[in-house]
Amino acid sequence: MIRPRPRKRPCGRSARIGSWPAIFASLQKKQKRESRRGEPNGAVPAGAAASTAAAPAKAAADSDESVTNVQHAGVDEGGIVKVHGDHLVMLRRGRLFTVATGDRALRPISSADAFGPDIDPRNTWYDEMLVSEDTIAVIGYSYERGGTEVGLFQIDSAGKLAYRSTYHLRSNDYYSSRNYASRLIGNKLIFYSPLYLNPGAEDSFQSFPAVRKWRKGADKSEFRRIVSATQVYRPDRPLDSPYGVAMHTVTICDLSGGGFDCKATSVIGPPGRVFYVSPQAVYVWVTDWAGQQEAMRAQSMLYRMPLDGSAPSALRVSGSPVDQFSFLESEDDCINVLVRAEARGDGMWGAEAAAGDVALMRTGLANFSDGSETVPPSCYRRLPPPRGYTFQNRFVGDYLLYGTGSGWGSPRQADHSSLYAVRWASGDPHELALTHGTDRIEQMGSDAVIVGADGSDLHFTAVRLGESPATAGDYVRKGVSQGELRSHGFFYKPDGRNSGVLGLPISAPARPGYRHLIENSAAILFLRNNSLHFQEIGELEARPDGATDDGCRASCVDWYGNARPLFVHGRIIALLGYELVEGSLDDGRMREMRRVSYAPQSMTESRR
Repeated sequence: MIRPRPRKRPCGRSARIGSWPAIFASLQKKQKRESRRGEPNGAVPAGAAASTAAAPAKAAADSDESVTNVQHAGVDEGGIVKVHGDHLVMLRRGRLFTVATGDRALRPISSADAFGPDIDPRNTWYDEMLVSEDTIAVIGYSYERGGTEVGLFQIDSAGKLAYRSTYHLRSNDYYSSRNYASRLIGNKLIFYSPLYLNPGAEDSFQSFPAVRKWRKGADKSEFRRIVSATQVYRPDRPLDSPYGVAMHTVTICDLSGGGFDCKATSVIGPPGRVFYVSPQAVYVWVTDWAGQQEAMRAQSMLYRMPLDGSAPSALRVSGSPVDQFSFLESEDDCINVLVRAEARGDGMWGAEAAAGDVALMRTGLANFSDGSETVPPSCYRRLPPPRGYTFQNRFVGDYLLYGTGSGWGSPRQADHSSLYAVRWASGDPHELALTHGTDRIEQMGSDAVIVGADGSDLHFTAVRLGESPATAGDYVRKGVSQGELRSHGFFYKPDGRNSGVLGLPISAPARPGYRHLIENSAAILFLRNNSLHFQEIGELEARPDGATDDGCRASCVDWYGNARPLFVHGRIIALLGYELVEGSLDDGRMREMRRVSYAPQSMTESRR
């Protein structure tokens, strides 16, 4: 197992065909002079770069409901479950499945391997899925074939699946313990991939991002470059990373009409990165470390790649964001980013180890240029660093919220913990006392809910985000822990201005966070929010019929989770491993109506 985002000037182009070999030769000489120290924190670097063209932000299909807890409305994120008309589509353990939901049904329809018939899926992880019209795109990474793998499947109105084609993109692993590699805006598939530059390569263009259509017997000569030399950008500053240099690439593929027409843009930078997609642009924050008088300091660059196809621009910045939730491109044409002094991006497990001083950077989009400009100290607002280790942050409405919790480790005893809330446009931070850690920060209407453990129990604390932020209702579910760490594990469905229902997977008490990779959640817990006061309305439990051998051939660890609360077409459904359990509200209490197993070899339905 190898695994344990006024006038602007473009970035200075390293990118004219005549000049690129000379720049690459310079990198060769420099990197050969310097010893490689390996990847920071064992991370595989990544970052993102520009787009070429994208449709206006809108839902992938107006008739489909979203079941994904996305960061921005209209910017869908790769996940393990999506909606296509009257069908749910699930990606699990290297397979795709569909279940019919029309006419109040819950009936398995179709299944297919998430890879092509001539592909050996060993050493490949099929991580994420997106649905555009009648096309399902499965995003994965193949250590066997050495790149990002995109499988395209057809789904018809009856929910039947059919394999169409597979493409490989030259890249290193994009994995992040928090972020998602792919986004969908309209019918434009946007995904990030990193690629190390090889200073010893005889042909520098062999390091450029490229794509090939898979066929049996395909070889490396069939890769076709999708980034020309004129689409590779570097900042107007020396590239002196002791950890090497990466080509951070964003690829945009047009899925309309069943096609796969891809274009990409790359930026060159140090390995550490965070990838973020707003409705208007793709951002990549790249970070490196350099010695300074026996200390270490972060040297960073922030790239902005507009989705209208215009050239990238950049700013010199300090520190590093923790994950994609550290960003907000606000409607006042500013970029707001929470940074920490000792952070190296979210590649692999980087987000789980962020530490050091905390500051909120805020600068206008008009300030982006060719990378020679530095964001001045006046644009950084110092904030109090929280006690604890696993850092969580989120922009909710007019506020930025942050705190620390347990993350992938065992729930820690927390008699006292602090959540900080600060208006991102201006204002002083407010410290709010909690009786539990902060493992999840979620938007709930115009307010927020904080989920965290106290060592043995799971807490839900509502936070009112008015003129002065304050904690409100608190609910404690005794003897359980959070069953999912991924942001998509949570969903809130409003049914009024100040009311709604939330769902979250739960598991055994004090279960370490990493156990969700190899264990299913015990249930989905549902709470009703009524003016920031919580009331439990019940659970939908997992009851698998013994251990089922699903004949798994690929992706046999649930890196992206296996449980989700689903609110679709007015129904409440719990995805729990290979089970779908539907509930109904009867006098304010959840009652199980039916369940179905869509596991291979055991497509069954039962009613209660």
